[in-house]
Amino acid sequence: MTRKIKLLIEGMHCASCASNVEKSLKKVQGVEKVNVNILTHKGIVEADERVEDEDLRKAVARAGYTVLSIE
Repeated sequence: MTRKIKLLIEGMHCASCASNVEKSLKKVQGVEKVNVNILTHKGIVEADERVEDEDLRKAVARAGYTVLSIE
């Protein structure tokens, strides 16, 4: 079963930032699809139910940014 997760990400200010976050999130096992929007500072992740919120936070942190909220 796939779930859709919305992330509010702090610190991105260009398309390259968004691209780096997308690449990092795609490396998380169980993540199927990622779309990061630089204008809204939001990321939409489609992942299976085994993916933990903390795994997504760590992936964003590895790219150098901070997750403010997860829905």
